[in-house]
This record gives sequence, structure tokens and C-alpha cells, in this order.
Amino acid sequence: MNSVIFNNALRFIVLLLLQVLLLNNINFLGYINPYLYVLFILLYPFNGNQTLFIFLSFLLGWGVDIFEDSGGINAAACVVAAYIRPAILRFSFGVSYDYQTIKFSSTQPGSRISYVLIIVLVHHFVLFLLEFFNFAHLLLLLKKTVFSAAFTVILVFLTLALFSKKSR
Repeated sequence: MNSVIFNNALRFIVLLLLQVLLLNNINFLGYINPYLYVLFILLYPFNGNQTLFIFLSFLLGWGVDIFEDSGGINAAACVVAAYIRPAILRFSFGVSYDYQTIKFSSTQPGSRISYVLIIVLVHHFVLFLLEFFNFAHLLLLLKKTVFSAAFTVILVFLTLALFSKKSR
């Protein structure tokens, strides 16, 4: 149990620092930004305390907001993604989630891709919707959401492959 807490605390700190010190400075073509800190929301233990998880997601987003001076949009996007995660887990993994028998690394690739893709798309859509705060720029909102989400999903799977236990 202590190793789980330590791993989550380390993941939280490393992802926050990586996001604010390195990834926030990346901006491809004016609208493609990687948001790797979403990996904390994706990898938080599935059977963990949901209230604590939502609070930690808020703190993660708030930490990014403090460094970005973005007024709470990252915190809001993280809370929304954390709040709907159980429904997305149920959708992506089905009965395995209901019986708490999911081990992320041993699930079907299609289930993993749908889970990551949906969480990232929801997070990014909320983030950019709050950034623009109107539907007058709907095309730009969708463009930023789709392209940033695609880049983030690729970065998430590269990170998972890099740090998987099988590759060691």
C-alpha cells in the first residue's frame, strides 16, 4: 500500500514539474500543445478513493494553472475528467471494471486506446472551451482539441511504453 501511495505521489510531482517546466513551452503550429499531466488521471488506481482522486486531480490542474496563470481552466478540466472517469472505465473495460479486476497493462489494446482517447478528448475539450469561453470560435476550439488530443495520446502511449515493466 505504501508503494502505491509513493508511486502516485512521485507521478504527481514529476508530471506537474514536467508539464510546467518543459511541456508548457511547446507549441506546434500555434495550436498543438501536449498535456502529459493527464497521465496522472489515467493511471490513478481504479479502486482508489474517488473523493481523494477528484481532489488530487483538482490540485494537479491548479498547480498547472498557477504556473500558466490560466485562471483555473486546467483545474476545471482535470476535475471533469476525474469525475467522469468511472463511466469511461465502465464503457471501455466493461465487466472487468465492475468487478475491480482491471490491470491497465494487461487489458486489450482497443480498450486501452478508447479509455485514453476519451479521457484526453474530454479533458482537452473542457480546457479549450473554458479558454475561449464562447462558441464563436467553434472551428478553432475543435481544431485545438483534436490536434492537441492526438499529440497528447501519442505522448501518453510513448511514455507508457518507455516506463512499462515489460521493457525493463
